[in-house]
Formats: sequence, C-alpha cells, structure tokens
Amino acid sequence: MTGIHFTENDDLIDIRLDNVFKAVFVRNTMASGVALSRLISALISLEVTVTSICVNEPPIDNIRDRQIRFDINCKAKDGELVNVEMSFNPDPFEPVRLEFHAGKLFTGQDIRGNDKTYNDLKQAYQIAILAKGLFFPDDVFLHTFEYYDPVHRISLKGRSRIITVELSKLEKVVEKPTAEMSVQEYWAVYFQYRDVSRKNLTERHLESHVKFLP
Repeated sequence: MTGIHFTENDDLIDIRLDNVFKAVFVRNTMASGVALSRLISALISLEVTVTSICVNEPPIDNIRDRQIRFDINCKAKDGELVNVEMSFNPDPFEPVRLEFHAGKLFTGQDIRGNDKTYNDLKQAYQIAILAKGLFFPDDVFLHTFEYYDPVHRISLKGRSRIITVELSKLEKVVEKPTAEMSVQEYWAVYFQYRDVSRKNLTERHLESHVKFLP
C-alpha cells in the first residue's frame, strides 16, 4: 500500500497527487477516457484504447484516504493490461515495488483450459509516474524495463514491461521549444508544471500543445 501524506502546504488540486491523478483519469466522461488512452499510448509507444477500468478502492471522490494505493488498473481493446499510477512521495524501494506489481498484473491473467496456452498471455504494462526523487543514475526521465540478458544484451522478448517517468528530471526538457517536444515530454511537463507557480509557464502555453488533456 502507498501511504499518502498531506501537509498544510499541499495543493489538493495538484495533479501530481495520487488521488487527484486518479480522479482526473477515471471520470465517467469521454474526455477523461480519451486522455487516459492517449497517456498510456504515449508511454508504452503503442496506440491503445482503454475499454475497461477495474474497480479499485477508493472511490474517486474520496480524495483524503491516506492508506490506499491510487492506481488505475485497466484493459485495452486488444487485451493489453495496464496499471498506471502517480506516486507523489515514492518510497526508496520503488523499483522493487513496481516489479512486484508488474508480476501480479502479468500472472493474474486467466489461461486455464485446454484451449489456452501461454501464448494467449497479453502484454502487461506497469507504469509509474514518480513525482519526486531520483531512482536511476542518468538524466533520462522515461525508462522502459523488460527481462533481458545483461551480459549478451539479448531480450527475452517477454510480454511484461515496467515504465517509469521521473518528473524530477525535466529541467532541460522544459526549456526546449514546444515544437521540439515529443508527446512523452508534453505529458511529463504537463504533470510537473501544470501549476504555473512551479515554473514560469502559462497554462495556455502547455494546453495548446497537449490538446487531449481533460
């Protein structure tokens, strides 16, 4: 479980807060559904349309519950499984936690029956947007991890992935002209700097380039 801690200085409409993030992306509106599909598509580099969201506690209007994991567990139209979450105060052991949840997501598929084989397993993506902290020793904000042989550099070609977005690594990205930003960079910059008090950017400047946001 991820603990959520509020202080008197926290902005409760900050989209980097786990509960606000979830409330934005699971609203029962077309705009919210399109935004979630496009966010996932950008981060996994595969065009997907989210067709269902698994019911996870808490309800999206319960924004002050401190002891629940605010993940969004969903399925795309071709069966891909995706778990996406915003982690406002990630733990130091975040990579291990992500590995645990990625394993649960992938192995939770039902392939029982004589008509099923392991080849029926669908792609599974565990996505974490990390609002604070530095977890990997480079200046790259977006990483995709999979099983591979590190000595011979050969991929297992498995179907599970762990994707991390480190918002603390955007200082150089945000200085780029928006016309040169990738869609992944647009999303990351939006999450990190939507509150213009955190950076001298206008909301109009960002949203004119991230038109699919709810």
